[in-house]
Amino acid sequence: MTRERTGRIIGASFGLAFIQVNAGALPVAAGTALRVLAVAAFVALLITLRRAPAPASGPAPRPAPRPEAAAEAAPAVHFGRRYRYVVAAEAVVGVAGIVVINNVLHTPRATVGWIALVVGVHFFGLAVVWRMPALHLLGAGLSGCGAAGLALAAAGAPQAAVAAVAGVLPGALLLGSAWWKVRGDAEPRRAATPSSGAAVS
Repeated sequence: MTRERTGRIIGASFGLAFIQVNAGALPVAAGTALRVLAVAAFVALLITLRRAPAPASGPAPRPAPRPEAAAEAAPAVHFGRRYRYVVAAEAVVGVAGIVVINNVLHTPRATVGWIALVVGVHFFGLAVVWRMPALHLLGAGLSGCGAAGLALAAAGAPQAAVAAVAGVLPGALLLGSAWWKVRGDAEPRRAATPSSGAAVS
């Protein structure tokens, strides 16, 4: 499995975990439905990635070179030292914030908002490390959900509202982003496949 696919599975796993953990705060029918849908989406993603053709190992015809070709051809996902720095910073800041929220501020319902905020901010770091500007959008979405969850918790909103905004929605964003990338990868393959109905001269 390529590093890109591994990265998508990691992100989707976090999305699944967000939904499974936080859907319990919602009404039973809604929470159960969301959990089942999340599991189905995750399993379908694994199957799709497993069945997707692996990158060709030998030489293949290439289109005319473009100015940005070198940047696009460079490996995007790598789990080296800079990646580990980002993840380590995420873990340290996340744990420190949870300790403060629970033992100093005594607002445990804000925990999920803090986690979503930290996960969102860490995507800004990954966007730089992996040279994937699109991750800035995902980071902004998750950070916004986390900040909204913190605000709801501070205002004394019901736990279900906090869980939906800062837990279920970020989970859906993570799962959706993994599926969006898979769909984007499939477009070039479909474009390169000749139509079966094409006329033969």
